[in-house]
Amino acid sequence: MDVLTMVLTSMVSCLVSGAVAFVLARFKGGLKRERALMEGVKNLLKGKLIDYYEKYTEKGVCPIYVKEAARKSYEAYHALGGNGVITKIFEELMELPGDKEK
Repeated sequence: MDVLTMVLTSMVSCLVSGAVAFVLARFKGGLKRERALMEGVKNLLKGKLIDYYEKYTEKGVCPIYVKEAARKSYEAYHALGGNGVITKIFEELMELPGDKEK
């Protein structure tokens, strides 16, 4: 009986260890994927804000609907940890007059 108990205990221990290792591997893979997605979205938002800035600073005006879209993009970008140069670009875009103000 003692040998059977030891074998069963060893088997259960191996199965539990394997299951824990599997769950941890899946969790780590999910975190890596989530970080990659967040970084990708952040870069897309950054690109869109730069596009707005280049297009509308060249025109010298920025319509209110573009400012609203830029504000939402900037808030999402900032929430994902983005900042730096884009903050300055966003502020300059917001300072441009609207179509009707020109």
